[in-house]
Amino acid sequence: MRILIIEDNSRVSSLLKRGLESQDYQVYISEDAEDAVVLLNKLTFDLAITDIMLPKMNGIDLCKFIKQKYPDLPVIMLTALGTIDEKVEGFDAGAGDYMVKPFEIRELFVRIKAILQRSSNKTKETYLNDLEYHDLKINKKINRVFRNSEEIELTPKEFKLLVFLVSNAERILTREEIADNVWGNHFDTGTNYIDVYIAYLRKKIDKNFDTKLIHTKPGVGFIFASEL
Repeated sequence: MRILIIEDNSRVSSLLKRGLESQDYQVYISEDAEDAVVLLNKLTFDLAITDIMLPKMNGIDLCKFIKQKYPDLPVIMLTALGTIDEKVEGFDAGAGDYMVKPFEIRELFVRIKAILQRSSNKTKETYLNDLEYHDLKINKKINRVFRNSEEIELTPKEFKLLVFLVSNAERILTREEIADNVWGNHFDTGTNYIDVYIAYLRKKIDKNFDTKLIHTKPGVGFIFASEL
């Protein structure tokens, strides 16, 4: 499989290249985002790994570009920026995973295998049918959401979370289930990401409507339902 690394630190990029080639990946290196865009337009990649602090264009903007032009290309952010807000910004930009430097190369290998497996499974799914519940409609093919015919704009991670909730409507979902299915097996259980994103969704999905669809079951998790 072909992996693109966007990293301006030659020591880090060399370490990554050697390590990934030892795992039989074909590796390309870009020192800045603009060079990465050129490569993305020329070649097909299975995964991109990018730093955030890059010359010319930062990794957040690069990730947004990738998800807009190549929505099926998974992105791992590998960066020294590790606050909750910085991680949320990375996931909102469309990153499928986020690792903070310094990192353990063996953990990166495991995360790469996991995200490539999820990507492979995703390509096998059908996106032709809409997903509907009550007055909410999700067009999975073009990632658009409507409630009572009013379009609601969501970030990529919010959209994925909503799809999982609606796909499991009227069933109580634990935070662990949501983490495994929306963030993957390497979700940091010591954070409050789930509650943060549920709050984001509530503001967009429920705030301006009489019927609330996202409910909290204290001490258990969450349930997507029009009536409790």
